[in-house]
Amino acid sequence: MVTAAQPFTADPALTPVRAPRSPRPKGNRAVAAVRHLGPNWYASVMGTAILATAGAGLPGGVPGLRTACAVLWALSLAILAALLAARAAHWRYHPDQARAHLLDPATAPFYGCLAMALLAVGGSTLVVGADWIGAGAAVAVDAVLFTAGTLLGLAAAVAVPYLMVVRHRTEPGQASPVWLLPLVAPMVSAAVGPLLVPRLPAGQARETLFLGCVALFGLSLLAVLVVLPMVFARLVTSGPLPLALTPTLFLVLGPLGQSTTAAGKFADAAPGTMAAPYDRGFALFAVLYGVPVMGFALFWLAFAVALTVRARRRGMGFAMTWWAFTFPLGTCVTGARSLAGHTGVTAFDALAVALYVLLVTAWAAATAGTVRGLISGRLLAAPR
Repeated sequence: MVTAAQPFTADPALTPVRAPRSPRPKGNRAVAAVRHLGPNWYASVMGTAILATAGAGLPGGVPGLRTACAVLWALSLAILAALLAARAAHWRYHPDQARAHLLDPATAPFYGCLAMALLAVGGSTLVVGADWIGAGAAVAVDAVLFTAGTLLGLAAAVAVPYLMVVRHRTEPGQASPVWLLPLVAPMVSAAVGPLLVPRLPAGQARETLFLGCVALFGLSLLAVLVVLPMVFARLVTSGPLPLALTPTLFLVLGPLGQSTTAAGKFADAAPGTMAAPYDRGFALFAVLYGVPVMGFALFWLAFAVALTVRARRRGMGFAMTWWAFTFPLGTCVTGARSLAGHTGVTAFDALAVALYVLLVTAWAAATAGTVRGLISGRLLAAPR
């Protein structure tokens, strides 16, 4: 979710950290092509995986939807594998550029996308992929991806803010929704982890994983509550974001929808895991927390759409930031569907369907722009 060819800086005063080029292996065009491949590319994995997961949970049993979701799950898995290989080559052959990304305050937060990509594909494997590879294999894949994603997410949640304090130099007017990315990763773990709780032996193992997910929920939520006021204050005091960064406003929907989804997953997993009365308390929490937060998410969605329409009229073209439209919106779909299940209110089902239609439109636009950019070579070109 950066500009078409290089890390996009939230403010003209911030320029990406440039480093001398590392020696390039001769005759290897593939290695040369990944020099400017940033961690933001994992957002395409997240957006594709959530499209599969959210679609599989929709009401109504639309013919062919489950099969389409399986195709999307397989596509997200393939993209993840390709990006892991490409990013490994990036670190192997272009360590100078990789370090520059970490020292660039506009790019470093995107390292949270790797963790979320692993978690999103893992959750999608258990929800959708189990139909095709079997429940046992799906649980094994999800367990590996959940473990790796959670550890990387915790590392990013600590390391990126640390770098912001000791190495990056930013001003209050440069606050960006991108700052939320490493902080949301633990919330994705909190939403995906409860799917694995019933697979563990009853007793300490289940309770430990369950309460660990609750702790991740609190870690992410409180960290987001610290950063989000700075983002809104920057908008009010400094005006709209640069055109190419306008889609990142949708990133605020991520912690809102994902926390609502996580609260619902806690309510589903608590019976048989937690002793009374705590098992019933999570069901109450899912509704009392989820409904107000979903209300704020709808407010922010309208706010972000209005600013995006404004930016589009002023010439906003395609950039990798368009993938910010997808995963956060998908979490709102799963959050609305969770509320429908716990309240029995059909309006939440209608909301989930409406948001999913918007999600499909956003994913199609982001995918088309990415494919065109790859074919033309513009997205992997050197910074201008």
